[in-house]
Amino acid sequence: MEESEESEELSEVKEESEELSEVKEEIEELSEVKEEIEELSEVEEEREELSEVKEESEELSEVKEESEELSEVEEEHHVKPGGKPLSCSKTKQTFLKKRRTKKSFTCTQCGKSLTTKHGLDAHMMIHTGEKPFSCDQCGNSFSQSAHLKEHMKIHTGEKPFTCHQCGKTFLRSSDLKRHLRVHMKEKPHSCSVCGKSFSMLQSLHTHEKTHTGVREYMCFECEKTFTTANYLKQHERIHTGEKPYKCSHCDKRFSCPGHLRSHERIHTGEKPHTCDQCGKSFTTKRSLERHMRIHTGEKPFSCDQCGKSFTTKRSLERHMRIHTVEKPFSCDQCGKTFLRSSALKSHLTVHTKEKPHSCSVCGKSFSLLLYLHTHEKTHTGVREYMCFECEKTFTTADGLKLHQRIHTGEKPYKCSHCDKIFSQSSSLKTHERIHSREKPHTCDQCGKSFSFKTNLKQHMKIHAVEKPHHLSLRSQTTRKHLEGEDRENASDPESAE
Repeated sequence: MEESEESEELSEVKEESEELSEVKEEIEELSEVKEEIEELSEVEEEREELSEVKEESEELSEVKEESEELSEVEEEHHVKPGGKPLSCSKTKQTFLKKRRTKKSFTCTQCGKSLTTKHGLDAHMMIHTGEKPFSCDQCGNSFSQSAHLKEHMKIHTGEKPFTCHQCGKTFLRSSDLKRHLRVHMKEKPHSCSVCGKSFSMLQSLHTHEKTHTGVREYMCFECEKTFTTANYLKQHERIHTGEKPYKCSHCDKRFSCPGHLRSHERIHTGEKPHTCDQCGKSFTTKRSLERHMRIHTGEKPFSCDQCGKSFTTKRSLERHMRIHTVEKPFSCDQCGKTFLRSSALKSHLTVHTKEKPHSCSVCGKSFSLLLYLHTHEKTHTGVREYMCFECEKTFTTADGLKLHQRIHTGEKPYKCSHCDKIFSQSSSLKTHERIHSREKPHTCDQCGKSFSFKTNLKQHMKIHAVEKPHHLSLRSQTTRKHLEGEDRENASDPESAE
């Protein structure tokens, strides 16, 4: 009988040890989960998500404690000589009972259970929106002291995490981890819809929302929606005027860290984005992408009026003014309007008559440095722009561009009054005076006005015939001014547009 009882006890012990090994496996799985959550905590930058991750980490530490307790239980219930081990079911019940008693603090809002009152109080701030920890530098508030401590590094300029490959420093370990992928060029996460690859899983999830159209974060000020809480937070700073990121070199402030990073490169001279075709470097990734279109020939922005394509959106917007006849730049002295700010700048020299830039060879003066550089090519004989149709050469790219319209027949400038079209904006401007009856060129001798400068110059000869040897000072000034304006227009690359 005793032998049969012993054999039964041994079989029970065997069953218990098998169940305990299963518990061990569960603990190993939980430790793997812990590692995954620790990695996620580095990726997540938002305060709310960080607090949730922190709570999960606390729960995992509790699980660890529980696993230690389990191992103690396991040791206690090994077969001892002369002792009878507890059954497996009793062991489990005791362990689970302890576990339930520990998690006695439950959130009334979402039902989440926490082990300590302090943990519950910290969790409740997510629901109440309470942020008791304030920055004395910018007034920004946080729900946890750890978040405030990390935020203060922005003001102190502390960047404790350094890249061992290029020496660049970072505020957070997650930022360094992201940066290291620049060197590795590893993008293991691909979008199943469009095939675009990402270095981080979180970035892929954010991208996938562009296909699904899910934009669950809404601004209560203007009702604009966003795909992530971080984008919403950055947008809200437009309404609040908050700019928490200060440049460590000057007093300029920014609403998001990306703008601060780009700005600081002005001080450091850093240009991390390099073209693999020609080796030219850029401060921002967007600038490199725009530059690459020179090599690829890509022109994604097309005019819906004439079909002409452009490499940048800004170039298309500028071109569209030709069709809309929009001239947003106005001269405050005479009211004349212009298509571009550069054209207005050139025009203002007519009023100031200032010509500070002089040619070192012939002494001729110019109102803009660009005109001087264009003029100097007449002395050097440099004409680096060549037409591939007829091999004619030009000193400026604009001169070549205008010439090529002879071969292509392109006439992008259309009269707003009739159907006549022109290859140059100056020709359109001159033509439109027929409709407007504008006469901007006035004789200072008799007050007669003309639509075209050539007509005024022709008219000035009448006064010269009448008084060939007694031309007035005003008449001489007018003639010299007209001749000077002609010379500048000939060398001005903007005059043709």
